[in-house]
Amino acid sequence: MDAGIVIVGAGETGARAAAALRENGFDGAVTLIGDEEHKPYERPPLSKAVMQADDHPPVPHIAHALRFDELEIAHDVGQRVTAIARGERLLRLADGSTVPYGRLLIATGAKPRRLAVPGGDALLYLRTFADALVLRQHLVPGRRLAIIGGGFIGLEIAASARQRGCAVTVIEAAPRILMRGVPAEIADIVAAKHRGEGVTLMTGTGLDRLEKRDGGVAVILADGSEVLADGVVAGVGAVPETALAEAAGLAIDNGVAVDAHLRTLDESIFAAGDCCSFPHPLYGGRRIRLEAWRNAQDQGAYAAKAMMGATEEYAAVPWFWSDQYDLHLQVAGLVDEGRRMVTRDQGEGARIFFHLDDAGRLVAASGVGPIGRVSRDMKLAEMLIARRAYPDPAALAAPATKLKALLSA
Repeated sequence: MDAGIVIVGAGETGARAAAALRENGFDGAVTLIGDEEHKPYERPPLSKAVMQADDHPPVPHIAHALRFDELEIAHDVGQRVTAIARGERLLRLADGSTVPYGRLLIATGAKPRRLAVPGGDALLYLRTFADALVLRQHLVPGRRLAIIGGGFIGLEIAASARQRGCAVTVIEAAPRILMRGVPAEIADIVAAKHRGEGVTLMTGTGLDRLEKRDGGVAVILADGSEVLADGVVAGVGAVPETALAEAAGLAIDNGVAVDAHLRTLDESIFAAGDCCSFPHPLYGGRRIRLEAWRNAQDQGAYAAKAMMGATEEYAAVPWFWSDQYDLHLQVAGLVDEGRRMVTRDQGEGARIFFHLDDAGRLVAASGVGPIGRVSRDMKLAEMLIARRAYPDPAALAAPATKLKALLSA
């Protein structure tokens, strides 16, 4: 008897894969195992809506996860997988039980990168709903919040904290905020927005240590300066959760290493989402790992088809978004693949930056502006990237030239 498909990790990727199996006609057993006590939920609201809610926020459940009973998807909550026994095709759980699998999807996600500094036990992190409930207790009007890290998660928390009336300082060791995946022009716009909202941004200096002081925390920086805070959050990126895969002897390369079909070196085991790295055909097979809501969804849906025998390569354009105050950002493609940048001024404070490679192919686009101002053209840019288009730079720069016309060409 076929043991069916088992998914380890009940986040966005795992939940999407489980539902997609049914949507694509798989009628065997589907089991989803997660170590949290909740049914699968969305993570993007944790730094925004959950932080800003006036009352106790509800768990932001993924819609199709609420239909698991109807879809006949077994969902084990609060269960931790301790080992993958590949030879027996068994999962060993912390309670001593075992779960057999015919095919296995590893969707274990990522975990916050921990800062190993003196006094680091005072740091707060945000990854889970439980983390969000702890953090939001610090978002009280008049309280001082220090955020270590000027990436997207740190800046989203900063925006939410300001909207809750906190005094906020963001500390970034790099020369500017948003060093990864965003051009300096967008980082400057975002920085100006935060400063305009009252956030203190400190760049170019790292963290030395934390000291408990007068009921709060003193953040001691590498240059000797201090920031006094009532709470300190670390938002310095995430690391893939690969312990299970590594212990099972699977290849690790900035995540669980998979091929263009999200299959590991074991033909019965796949991996998807934040925990895996994969070769991307749009960028010459460059191996990348993405921490993004869209990628989690796309790879979950693709993994379902791949486990059912589909043979096309995974080639979705990388895509990311962030809302901070009334400012909306989107990035499509890999900005660091670009060698030339073309700017389109959309008006009303909205801009799109097109990133071309040496041959003139559009490899990425990044947009910023008031909510609703860049989304349509960013979607068209994403389609141009997927088609490996070589658009006329002058046409890209001209707001009067419709991107849809370039797509038709």
